Amino acid sequence: MSAPKRLGRLERPALMGVLVREIINFASFWRASTFSATVEPTVYLLAFGFGFGSLVSSVGGYDYVEYVGTGTVATAVLFGSAFPAMFGTFVKYKFQHTYDAILAAPVDTEELVTAEVLWLSVRAGTYGCAPMLVAMLFGLDPSWGMLLVPFIAMLAGFGWACFGTTVAAKLNSIDNFNYVTSAVLTPLFLVAGTFFPIDGLPEWARVLAQINPLYHLVELVRHAVFGFEPGADAIHLAVLVIFALLMWRLAIRAMEKKLIA
Repeated sequence: MSAPKRLGRLERPALMGVLVREIINFASFWRASTFSATVEPTVYLLAFGFGFGSLVSSVGGYDYVEYVGTGTVATAVLFGSAFPAMFGTFVKYKFQHTYDAILAAPVDTEELVTAEVLWLSVRAGTYGCAPMLVAMLFGLDPSWGMLLVPFIAMLAGFGWACFGTTVAAKLNSIDNFNYVTSAVLTPLFLVAGTFFPIDGLPEWARVLAQINPLYHLVELVRHAVFGFEPGADAIHLAVLVIFALLMWRLAIRAMEKKLIA
């Protein structure tokens, strides 16, 4: 059972306490986590960039390696936020009972969830830069806009980490994560404009892409690297902010129900 609610929510000492715990714990497995979160998107980049790149020289006015290199930032963010949140949250409350110990301190569920997803968003923002850096080795020209990519990735990572936390709180078996991965994340991943433009997709897929946070992340990252489009980018940014805020509140509500039950 969670600790009693306090009047001051999101208190800095509580948030810092959870964050420090996460950082110390991360030091014991950072190599494996970093490897899985950065190598797989990089493999996608190399496979698609040089596989299809040998058949398709350019897409949308960009060299294909550059197109995929900026697109796979979204893949790295997804792998570095949603999946760790899903599995990590489930293991902590179901098997390790970590949250019972944390909530025995002057920390409430909102502070616990917020601190954990903040930490995952920082990781996702860092991991998201890996494919872009690899693409630079193969011809992607540096630009000042690239300095904003970690922050864009952090914002998107926050939303996807909250999504993963919500899923973990709602499902009763870790095997059920397969349904979410196959029926939700994989389709969204495929219509995000990562490996090919969405213009050639059926109309229903183009409509789905417009409500897909991964698509807006891909577009915002590409524009940061190749040149911003203020009107379109304002929409992309707004979608990511709304997604992050909505999923944050849903994650807190879901975890409150799970931990009080």
